[in-house]
Formats: sequence, C-alpha cells, structure tokens
Amino acid sequence: MKFNTFEEIIAWQKAQELTLIIYNKFNNIKDYSFRDQIIRASTSIMNNIAEGFERKSNKDFSKFLFIAKGSCGEVRSMVHLGHSLKYLSESDSTDLNNKTIEISKMLSGLIKALYTLQT
Repeated sequence: MKFNTFEEIIAWQKAQELTLIIYNKFNNIKDYSFRDQIIRASTSIMNNIAEGFERKSNKDFSKFLFIAKGSCGEVRSMVHLGHSLKYLSESDSTDLNNKTIEISKMLSGLIKALYTLQT
C-alpha cells in the first residue's frame, strides 16, 4: 500500500464526495444545530484521513483512521435522525447510509493493512 498524497486514497475521495452531498442536502435546513453537526462529522472523515496520512507514521495514520471511522458512524447516525425528522427522503437516507457504510469498510481495510505493516 503506497500513496504519495492523501488525495490518492479512495476513502478520502469518497469522504469528500459525501461531504459535498451533505453540504448540498442540508444547506437550507433551518435546524442549525443538526446541520452544523452532520457537516462537521462528514468533514471530520476526510480531514482525519488527510491529517493521519500527513503524519508520515503508520501508527499515527491508523489512529486517525479510527477517528475517521468513528465520524463515519456519527454521520450515519445523523442520517437516521435526519430521516426521522423528515429532513431526508427514504431514498436519500438509504443512499447516504450506503455511502457511509462503503467508506467505513474502506477505512477498516486501510486500518488492517496498516496493522499488517506494523507487525
């Protein structure tokens, strides 16, 4: 597993796409607390991947990937809430949940690969 920049990491690319979708979906929501929380959580995914990568240590990178994975779960939880509050349609909720699950699986794969390199 060799990346020259964090932008090459597909999980980061998918996290950025998710963040842009979240911004667009919730841009006009007047529930500012909800909107800000889901945007912060989605942004946290991509930023923790980037920050961990830039630390240039497999141990640090792994730690930040775990944080990104936690943020991914937070976004998924907020999507469920957004659907319950009628901020999202069923199809949008399903689509966003699927995206978070895909990113979470990618992060798990990266973590496992880094763990293998450390042992």
